[in-house]
Amino acid sequence: LSPDCSFTCHYRCRALVRLDCSGPPGASDEDDGDEQVLEKDTNVDEPSEWEKTELDQAQVEQRIKEYNSQINSNLFMSLNKDGSYTGFIKVQLKLVRPVSVPATKRGPALPAGRPHTQGVKRRTSFYLPKGTVKHLHILSHTRASEVIDALLRKFTVVDNPRKFALFERSEKDEQVYLRKLGDDEQPLRLRLLAGPSEKVLSFVLKENETGEVNWDAFTLPELHNFLRILQ
Repeated sequence: LSPDCSFTCHYRCRALVRLDCSGPPGASDEDDGDEQVLEKDTNVDEPSEWEKTELDQAQVEQRIKEYNSQINSNLFMSLNKDGSYTGFIKVQLKLVRPVSVPATKRGPALPAGRPHTQGVKRRTSFYLPKGTVKHLHILSHTRASEVIDALLRKFTVVDNPRKFALFERSEKDEQVYLRKLGDDEQPLRLRLLAGPSEKVLSFVLKENETGEVNWDAFTLPELHNFLRILQ
């Protein structure tokens, strides 16, 4: 049990947890209270006003200058010679279900002279702490599906990427608006158009709740578990 983030795991799983739990105690709880008030009347898939905005090269360059002048950190955007640009996005992970990470159990020691067999690959699951965030340095043409893949690699999550979705979140008139990004949408472009304000636009990784079960996203052992539960 971490004193800062209240993250709990099995004693034998401590070595598998690769998360930074630093931060002031109680900060997550306060944020959760505000979030519950804001998201009472959440509108899902409400289109953003900048969703269809198109910029030419000069406008992109001007937007980048304005963006860099408004931030209070060194997370600047940079324009490349080919017309693309690079920058940082921050993604909050708000997952309600546990994620799976790889665990390797080594076999028993073998007598001298005998070849060692490879470790048996296994999975272990745990809940990501509330308020987990990650900064990613990406290109202007990096797609939302690639951002999801990168986040899963950062946390060594082996679940199928189709189980997750990237959402754009904005606050307006004391309401929170969420819209699921399409696989081919470009998060850095949205970040540039919206500006650096987290209230105007932020990114959240959540479970991909489509209303229909995507059975292809589950492994065979997981499907067997579903059958055992039903039986």
